[in-house]
Amino acid sequence: MTALAACGSDGGGDTSPSATVRPSAPATASFTGAVPSALESLAASAKASVSAAASSASARASEFEASVSAEVARAGTAAEKELKDVDGRGNATADVSLTGKPRAETGGLLAVVVNITNRSDDTASYAVQVDFQAPDGKVVETRYVGAEDLAPGERALPLAISRKPPEPQLTAKIAKAQRY
Repeated sequence: MTALAACGSDGGGDTSPSATVRPSAPATASFTGAVPSALESLAASAKASVSAAASSASARASEFEASVSAEVARAGTAAEKELKDVDGRGNATADVSLTGKPRAETGGLLAVVVNITNRSDDTASYAVQVDFQAPDGKVVETRYVGAEDLAPGERALPLAISRKPPEPQLTAKIAKAQRY
């Protein structure tokens, strides 16, 4: 429905007519279903936003985990390559030690923190070979970890994790440690 407003004069002598159009309500006869309330609409919008944010956070977490895994694999490969031609135990065994992690914190896996401290006067990188030995002394698994570009006095704490079952009980030992 359209209505016209009355014409008037503001006393300025201009007597041209003016019209105001007022919108009419929509014809609801053609609508189907229930009209959502503003609160329901807001809740649905918020739920969609939270869902999108959660998906985005999950994707970022997966990307981060893949990135960390790739970096751990890269560092392990670099350490293994560096240790390949090292005779004996290497030149950095005094700079490296192991600290066990409780199995309750590692999902039951045997894991050790490899404590690497650059005790030299120069920036240095380190490659470490950790052997996991059975009670009879036989090496059943080897892991390689490393730390790159440690400043003098700086410390790195990579993990060496055995993938072997909990039995027989294994012991972790530093087999080689090289500063380069």
